[in-house]
Amino acid sequence: MYRVISSILYFILVKLGKSLFVIGKENVPKDNQYVVTCTHESYNEVIMLGMAIYPNQIHYMAKKELFSNKWGGKFLTALNAFPVDRENPGPSTLKRPIKLLKENKTVGIFPTGHRTSAEGAPLKRGAATIAMLGKAPILPAAYVGPKELHGLVTGQALIKFGEPIDTSNLPKDLKRNEKVDYLTKEIERQTTALQKELNELAKNL
Repeated sequence: MYRVISSILYFILVKLGKSLFVIGKENVPKDNQYVVTCTHESYNEVIMLGMAIYPNQIHYMAKKELFSNKWGGKFLTALNAFPVDRENPGPSTLKRPIKLLKENKTVGIFPTGHRTSAEGAPLKRGAATIAMLGKAPILPAAYVGPKELHGLVTGQALIKFGEPIDTSNLPKDLKRNEKVDYLTKEIERQTTALQKELNELAKNL
């Protein structure tokens, strides 16, 4: 279902509507085994991030509450989303995304853990932990654009990808938790810079 829906949306939003402008597409790894992170203010980032790397598919981590409805949960699962217990994270939280990475698939994570309008909101450590254990690079991204669904058709969205963060070549003197902190700070640094650049660019559009 993901492929069908993404193909339809890509045709409508990108080909016909010209609603998405992507910067830094050359930074997207050729190998699908990576973690892509993005700023998160609305559900539109979920859609447009998928359009930005189409036809590659993103497997999104989503809070388990979204799966509480039987049919809603099935629909989200069909769209490659999988539930995560944010209140009580454990080994099972890491198992699914790491397995996906080892299967050469892309995992999408919004590091703030929730929608927020605060620029530079503190990031959770999940993205760094999963990427490091899955031996995959991290592709940071930022989004500027419509926050309402109808704006995807009537407005203009911008997504910028930063340079991939290598998780395999970290300082050898760091312990595991320190490596996770190191990567999290690097994601935060790049994401903040990308967001500021997009905000400035959007002012001139």
